[in-house]
Amino acid sequence: MVVMPHDHTHVKEFFGARAADWDRRFPDDGPAYAAAVAELGVRPGDAVLDAGCGTGRALPPLRDAVGPGGTVLGADLTPAMLDEVVKAGRHRNGQLLLADVARLPLRTGALDAVFGAGLIAHLPRPADNLRELARVVRPGGVLALFHPVGRAALAARQGRQITDDDLRAEPNLSRLLADSGWRLTSYADEDTRFLALAVRQD
Repeated sequence: MVVMPHDHTHVKEFFGARAADWDRRFPDDGPAYAAAVAELGVRPGDAVLDAGCGTGRALPPLRDAVGPGGTVLGADLTPAMLDEVVKAGRHRNGQLLLADVARLPLRTGALDAVFGAGLIAHLPRPADNLRELARVVRPGGVLALFHPVGRAALAARQGRQITDDDLRAEPNLSRLLADSGWRLTSYADEDTRFLALAVRQD
């Protein structure tokens, strides 16, 4: 069973230990990331953040979406993950930030959208952390919470059962987002993907 890390030290240790072979262990997710980014609905010239960018799989489709005039940022807490972004050549698609999503070095309302792959399970204080993401997004901007497999498939992979208190269950996530400055607009939990979209409230 995989135990998900919840405090910052454990998050760094968990992902630092796994960074080097992450892409080898989870190959061929590129099309799923591209499809999720397409649903985010960003436009040429937009400013977007990949929060908890890991090895940077979302950075190429985010760059394609915003074009050469847009801004793409990839933030991660784990230096080893950012090293893997560079090794994979994905750093050419955006600016990398060694940063905690709990305290982003960005001004209020600076972004049009945030993309977070596998993020929600690793937030130490989900409501506070989602509120910080809301702070850096303009009113009407969007948030995508994505995973390339759905909740049931992920639970099976980790040898556990889905429980009613799962943060990603639709009622729980909807309430959590509403309490954090977001409104859930779309929710898909299928074998091949999990994708929740939300809009930043005024």
